[in-house]
Amino acid sequence: MTAAGLDYVSDGRYILGLGASGPQVMEGFHGVPYDNPIGRTREVVEICRQVWRRERLHHEGKNYTIPLPAGRGTGLGKPLKLINHPVREHIPILLAALGPKNVELAAEVAEGWQPIFYLPEKADAVWGSALAAGKAKRDPALGPMEIYAGPALAIGNNVEGMREFIKPHVALYIGGMGAKGKNFYHNVATKYGYGAEADRIQELYLAGDKEGAAKAVPDDLVRDISLIGSREFVKERVAAFREAGVTVLNVVPFGADTAERVKLIEELRSLL
Repeated sequence: MTAAGLDYVSDGRYILGLGASGPQVMEGFHGVPYDNPIGRTREVVEICRQVWRRERLHHEGKNYTIPLPAGRGTGLGKPLKLINHPVREHIPILLAALGPKNVELAAEVAEGWQPIFYLPEKADAVWGSALAAGKAKRDPALGPMEIYAGPALAIGNNVEGMREFIKPHVALYIGGMGAKGKNFYHNVATKYGYGAEADRIQELYLAGDKEGAAKAVPDDLVRDISLIGSREFVKERVAAFREAGVTVLNVVPFGADTAERVKLIEELRSLL
């Protein structure tokens, strides 16, 4: 319902972003069991699309691999349909996913996929098989899947120092977003070839040394997942993102105010 409302106020330009998150956030913050996140995500997508088509909604939670306890699914009462008429009956869905099964699901059912810390040169080795498996089951009516990368952006001859601003953010995810052995971002860094560095970042972060964890983030990792550097460097990296299959650059411009951020976006557009 919220997505339908936001699609209305944006004149049909809304994109619904969904993600399964991880057990710490889902159970500790939302109070929702982290059971079968792939099935749960699939069903949320199915339910949203039924609602937007204004069908009478009755969903039994068929994708769960365990018996449904009371309160699961939507089949407990009289089926309902949306009162208002959405601007579009098919609002694009973007799935944030990192694990192979989740990425496969995104390639199968979503209009777009958004990974974090996308490293073009390593992306195919990490996610290529999962994307191929999902696309093999994809409904052609969905069209080609968009791939969203979210690199930080700064363009200039002396902006490389801004890469340091990214390190605390990277350290938070690799080091603090999950326990040892259950951190999806740590897994990605390891698959990128930074296993030892990821272990050290996590060790420091979980011990409370956030500053030390940030300093342990490799310079070349930050360089390669970002668009921070000279015009020539940024142009080369944009080409690398495109070559790796990225179709949308959802950049984070490093500017002191709105005018500077808009100027950075305009400069980036001139390099595309």
